[in-house]
Amino acid sequence: MSAPFLDHIRTTLDGIEADGLMKRERQITSPQGGRVQVDGRRVINLCANNYLGLADHPALIDAATKAMSDHGFGMASVRFICGTHDLHRALEARLAEFLGTDDSILFAACFDANGALFEPLLGPEDAVISDALNHASIIDGIRLSKARRFRYANSDMADLEAQLRAAREGGARHIMIATDGVFSMDGYLARLPEIRALADRYEALLMVDDCHATGFMGPKGAGTPAHFGVRADILTGTLGKALGGALGGYVAGPQPVVDLLRQRGRPYLFSNALPPAIVAAGLAALDIVEGADDLRARLFEHADYWRAGLERAGFELLPGEHPIIPVMLHDAHKAQAMAARLFEQGVYVSGFFFPVVPKGQARIRTQMNAALSREDLDEALAAFAQAGRDTGVLT
Repeated sequence: MSAPFLDHIRTTLDGIEADGLMKRERQITSPQGGRVQVDGRRVINLCANNYLGLADHPALIDAATKAMSDHGFGMASVRFICGTHDLHRALEARLAEFLGTDDSILFAACFDANGALFEPLLGPEDAVISDALNHASIIDGIRLSKARRFRYANSDMADLEAQLRAAREGGARHIMIATDGVFSMDGYLARLPEIRALADRYEALLMVDDCHATGFMGPKGAGTPAHFGVRADILTGTLGKALGGALGGYVAGPQPVVDLLRQRGRPYLFSNALPPAIVAAGLAALDIVEGADDLRARLFEHADYWRAGLERAGFELLPGEHPIIPVMLHDAHKAQAMAARLFEQGVYVSGFFFPVVPKGQARIRTQMNAALSREDLDEALAAFAQAGRDTGVLT
């Protein structure tokens, strides 16, 4: 590789470092949980998507182990060639039943599910209208399609209606509204009742990415549409957060949509099938989740307690009801310093900054999970207060 090219890359990295935007990874040497072993220390974990604490649940581990014994380690193939197991179809049917849809289709991750969704369903005669704060996977999936693209300001219903009107008046054949169910950097819930009403008024489809809701929002954890009592036409989601914390994504919806994605969804057609262990653990996770009202109650009790404690300490928080509770610091250097000081005190968090969030909106995104205890939260609140004083965030 040429020296000038590598020098260019090094200069780019130096700039990222100088701006305080360099992301560094720590090595975890224990199962995911409320406390984890990181760099030789046992620390309270406030930055995982392990909302229900299932990532180290014995039932999931047992199901995965048994599946490897019965079905092997991996499929070594895409599904339409020789890679579909009975477990795959069992999980797809189970997800569809859980979410109240005709069928579902599995992907390696929800990033792939969103990447597969738009291009087969929408052509140049169609339009897709996307919330400005949608996940990168939705944005990238829309870019792969030939549909006309519209964007509305986050949760701005007047702007959404203006974009719907523009798409309809522009002669769009079909219109799809795409939104996160939960905007993961902020913990805000999409205004799904109003979005659904506008979709119906303009004869548009509603697609919801429910990665940060499936398993713990709504009755039986069926997600944000269930939470609000509304219908989404197409749902995407993940097994990698509340449903066990591993990997795997899905699209759930009407049978013709799922059937077409099996024929033309490129990430599905050109990626190996999910390993049997992951699929079996997903089935076990759904069995637990449907009866996990106690875990959901504990999760939201933790969220209320944690939010109130941070507010009493004087931190600036974004409002919300979700277990994602961002602590706003605005400056990337300060977010990194605060996260480092918290780790020294036994609390594992990550600073979030550009390009993950807009410049000037740096934060520490704290996340609650049901595996935490009240003692964990009290210890972490004391650490936050101390770290806030040490770094000048609190005065």
